[in-house]
Amino acid sequence: MSALEQIKQDVETNDVVLFMKGTKQFPMCGFSGQVVQILEYVGVPYKDVNVLEGDGLRDGIKQFSNWPTIPQLYVKGEFIGGCDIVREMFQAGELQQLLASKGLPVKQATNG
Repeated sequence: MSALEQIKQDVETNDVVLFMKGTKQFPMCGFSGQVVQILEYVGVPYKDVNVLEGDGLRDGIKQFSNWPTIPQLYVKGEFIGGCDIVREMFQAGELQQLLASKGLPVKQATNG
């Protein structure tokens, strides 16, 4: 299976997927770590994919999304964005609303 096929399968078969540097237990960059903290705070179950496991995966996710940076968050097959977008959505309460509207369990339905 090619890297692009693996990415497509991960996005299609998981409700929430975070393509990141490192793992949720051990993020390898600050941006990935921030998104992990946000997802852990809202309490949504998600799959983490370490793009550092191979150049094909790292380059493939950028090609798949047409987005140049990592991390990248997908919800129900839809590309949400990278660290800045996820953080801004979280701070505005939009991320929690999006997850809840997709039928996903969240600890914090609103932020404040």
